[in-house]
Amino acid sequence: MRSDITNPEQVPMAGFPAAITEANHIEPVPRRIRAVLADKVVFDTTRAWYVWEWPYYPQYYIPLADVRTGALTGENHTKATRRGPVELHTVSAGEVSRPGAAQVLRDSARPELRDTVRLDWAALDAWFEEDEQVFVHPRSPYVRVDAIRSARPVKITLDGHVLAEAAASVMVFETGLPTRYYVERTAVNFEHLIATDTVTACPYKGVTSEYWSVRSDTGVHPDLAWTYHFPTGAMLPIAGLVAFYNEKVDIHLDGVLLERPRTHFFNH
Repeated sequence: MRSDITNPEQVPMAGFPAAITEANHIEPVPRRIRAVLADKVVFDTTRAWYVWEWPYYPQYYIPLADVRTGALTGENHTKATRRGPVELHTVSAGEVSRPGAAQVLRDSARPELRDTVRLDWAALDAWFEEDEQVFVHPRSPYVRVDAIRSARPVKITLDGHVLAEAAASVMVFETGLPTRYYVERTAVNFEHLIATDTVTACPYKGVTSEYWSVRSDTGVHPDLAWTYHFPTGAMLPIAGLVAFYNEKVDIHLDGVLLERPRTHFFNH
């Protein structure tokens, strides 16, 4: 249940920075980008472009000249996009094929994007920026993610049950998302948590190790808490700590109940 923000003991959560990039914005990628299918490199480039198809994060557009010979097979089908008509191609490596996974852009009003290909992220087995694997989608150069230790006490509740209470936390500040509060496992009341098999990934933090649903008086609330045992190097301060979706629980910071943020989509 959403908290009543008219309660005098409650204050709105501080606004968090929004994504500022507009759709169809493009920028050069200053990193070596590679992707793999069936243990074969599909492309290897230092000349990729970031293309924001929507404001939240970009996609890579890869020069056709940097795609492995034979990796793309035309399907004799085109479709319209905001960047120009694209030709659909199958991506293949060995015995593995991914129909419709590549969109080849031969011509565009943006000359930088001519003779490039946009590959579906999930159709390939792994993507790399330099020598580090990246998950879900490209990292935006306009997104900052900081993990900062804080001695401000945090209490997390749902339907009157205390799920966690800690004298300190690691706060994760990520552009476009509400602050996440990561607390020690010893501060979590696992009596109300149910382990699940859910696994999610984040371009900036890595792959989750565990997820929990929460049992309360109103039923079982799926996948409200998670942890990363092996986060990315920049996020090592959160290793082994537990966080909860602010959007679905009540968070008390410094003894004050915060308003639940309203976001367009949930992301940990």
